[in-house]
Amino acid sequence: MPKYVRPTRADGVFNGLVSLSTRLGLPLAGSRVLAVRGRTSGEWRTTPVNPLRIGGERYLVAPRGTTHWVRNLRAAGSGRLQHGRRVEEFTAVELADADKPPILREYLRAWAWEVGRFFDGLDKDSPDERLLDVASDFPVFRITTVSE
Repeated sequence: MPKYVRPTRADGVFNGLVSLSTRLGLPLAGSRVLAVRGRTSGEWRTTPVNPLRIGGERYLVAPRGTTHWVRNLRAAGSGRLQHGRRVEEFTAVELADADKPPILREYLRAWAWEVGRFFDGLDKDSPDERLLDVASDFPVFRITTVSE
């Protein structure tokens, strides 16, 4: 069964504040508001995310596991990232588990202060073998901006 960590009430309040500040153009440490079409409704669904840039590539990591935004992005294959008035459309490709360890390591290096609790004792110094063992619990997408 895919990993999924349900947000607590406190998480909902925190996510709401991060989303609001990001929409106002004051992103928390580079956060963005992700918008993806719902897989059944077709309506836009939003949530705050922490995009990660590594060597010219950008990634979205799902620290809570297979969430609704992950399922929606798998179905849609594209979405939007917003901060302030800037909206960026992108396409997404999900990475294979074997490709995730270096991405998960950098994600933990950048965002462990916020999402480390979802990684059950892992950190930026965890061996690749350990990161590979849990890779299936953390969906990762490479995102590419759609040129207009």
